[in-house]
Amino acid sequence: MLRGYNVKALVRKDDPEVLDMLPRSVMVMVGDVGDLSTIKEAVQGCNKVIYCATAKTTITADLNRVDNQGVSNVAKVFQDYHNELAQLRAGKSSKSKLLLAKFKTRKALDQWEVRIGNYFSYSSFDEAGIDAEFDFDDDGQAVFSGFVSTRGGYVDLSKRLSLPLGSTLDRYDGLLLSVGGNGRSYILILEAGPLADTTQSKQYYTRINTKLGFCRIRVPFSSFRPVKPNDPPLDPFLVHTLTIRFEPRRQKPGENVANRQQDPRNFQLIMEFIKALPTGQETDFILVSCTGSGLEPTRRAQVLKAKRAGEDALRRSGLGYTIVRPGPLQEEPGGQRALIFDQGNRITQGISCADVADICVKALHDSTARNKSFDVCYEYVAEQGQELYELVAHLPDKANNYLTPALSVLEKNT
Repeated sequence: MLRGYNVKALVRKDDPEVLDMLPRSVMVMVGDVGDLSTIKEAVQGCNKVIYCATAKTTITADLNRVDNQGVSNVAKVFQDYHNELAQLRAGKSSKSKLLLAKFKTRKALDQWEVRIGNYFSYSSFDEAGIDAEFDFDDDGQAVFSGFVSTRGGYVDLSKRLSLPLGSTLDRYDGLLLSVGGNGRSYILILEAGPLADTTQSKQYYTRINTKLGFCRIRVPFSSFRPVKPNDPPLDPFLVHTLTIRFEPRRQKPGENVANRQQDPRNFQLIMEFIKALPTGQETDFILVSCTGSGLEPTRRAQVLKAKRAGEDALRRSGLGYTIVRPGPLQEEPGGQRALIFDQGNRITQGISCADVADICVKALHDSTARNKSFDVCYEYVAEQGQELYELVAHLPDKANNYLTPALSVLEKNT
């Protein structure tokens, strides 16, 4: 508030003990992150969210409701609110995803082409060892399925993208796929180049891993690499074709593939939608998570499972996110000790609550914080072999921005 923000706090209770902890000018809302109606009222008028809620017990239901589903609820309601504002302005929200493909009707499937191929330079190869189709199953789901038993063989599912008038992919950060199936790995290929002469197109690829059942996969454009090493980096503005490729992993000696479902040469990919993730300079949603350090061993696994599920829900939302994982929190003044910023789940030291608060507020308008997850704690000397990625400790100081140099060396889309 001292930095000029209007602050709204969503709290579970408004008894004197809670209210005395907050400045009088904070707008207090009483509610629950598990209750969509109170969240809808709480996000009205908000441009940013800092999520600090955590379950008070280690009961699995409580952990899931607050640390997992609560994050998902707030992210969705916050996004819906900004979409509604944009519609009232007859515009488009900067937090909206762009729908590239939705697999609800047979007509939508007609635009996709299934092709088979082989990496080896055969004049001809055994096509009988490859079979694939893209069709609706008995449950009304669009399924890309088949098998590849030919050495060096693969199957492609491709579509020429048709974007709405005025939309270009350079305004977006990457792709979001909602898919299900039997947990195979796939290669995503983007073709980019002038539409007038597709012979000049260049191909870019990245690998994705699916899970058994449904999952949502976030694929940043920065993860795509040119098929030919000398080609320039991907320019999303020029992307015109999207391809999903399956190629079987090599079987291990003696591997039993009698079960067709477990045979690595068989694949099944249930397609729900493909969207483009909005880009932006700043983060929209800051999540205060935890490293697990300092937790009792008996409850650590339960807590971390719920926390990581909440983090994944935020990443899939399409909002610009910053996930802060502090070491054990300590009630002491901030700005007294240097801080270490790391990615790798290796920190063991604590950190002041005041320092975490300062990091959150600074991250609101720091472009280097967008779409990053990181651990932070007080400076300490790491054990040999456990050195940190970022060896320079940064002294928190409200008079300068220590956050930008600290986060600029860390990886995005983590």
